[in-house]
Amino acid sequence: MATLSQQIVNGLVLGALIGLIALGYTMVYGIVQLINFAHGEVFMVGAFGAHFVSLYLLPKGTPWYVVLPVMCVAAVAVSVAAAAAMERLAYRPLRGAHKLAPLITALGVSILLQEVVRVFYPGATAPLAFPRAFPEGHLVLGEVSVLWTGVLAVAVAPLLAAALHVYVERSRTGRAMRATAQDPDTARLMGINPDRVILATFVIGAVLAGIGAVLYGIHYTQIDTAIGFQNGIFAFTAAVLGGIGSIRGAMLGALCIGLVKSLAGQYAWGGAQYDYVWVFVLLILVLMFRPQGFLGRPERVRA
Repeated sequence: MATLSQQIVNGLVLGALIGLIALGYTMVYGIVQLINFAHGEVFMVGAFGAHFVSLYLLPKGTPWYVVLPVMCVAAVAVSVAAAAAMERLAYRPLRGAHKLAPLITALGVSILLQEVVRVFYPGATAPLAFPRAFPEGHLVLGEVSVLWTGVLAVAVAPLLAAALHVYVERSRTGRAMRATAQDPDTARLMGINPDRVILATFVIGAVLAGIGAVLYGIHYTQIDTAIGFQNGIFAFTAAVLGGIGSIRGAMLGALCIGLVKSLAGQYAWGGAQYDYVWVFVLLILVLMFRPQGFLGRPERVRA
């Protein structure tokens, strides 16, 4: 039971971190019907932005409670800049093109960002140690222990998801997002600028990805250029599992993936070497019996 409880806790921490990335996937798809495969790299460049500021700009010996907020601001700034640039330069010119064009473009942008960081960031050809900008130690609950960084991730991710849900439901920009997602042409006639709404969606997703990047780095203590692709695949799968377009569904799907990966690595056939397999087995089963995902709504397609 102690091992099972520990793996559940580990899975919840991983799921919380994946959920912050999945929110960006589900928001962009919900509004522009675009699977932004480069969103994982938005997460990745945010992590390197935070690493750069901490390592090269902040004086040594700066207290963690100063380092952590500064790193979050830096990660968010870099992630937002990358997301805004890709939306304006790569996706907006293809707004009226065939759906396959922006999908291929997203893959190209993903590879471009990986290579830019790998080539130009000092030492990025190998994993880099991430600054420990949070108190070390564990929270011990009986026979289960969790790092304080894990507690932070599990606490922050649901709060950000809830804040996003309230923002989309009650704010003026949120109403514009929902209107654009429902019918962009009618929304334009009602005075809504779809381009601004879509840009705002990319920016909000990037903010969450940047914060998630810092939480990921301080918890797992190292980053590399592959973390965007690896966690981006999990995040996209989480968005599909939960019902792409659903904020609550994205978090639910992420928690399910975190639990499946953690538990399968401990108990399933093949161990940790096959934990990816069991994640996608879950995805296939859900798509077979509930194609719209856990909290998604079936789409009606007119002939």
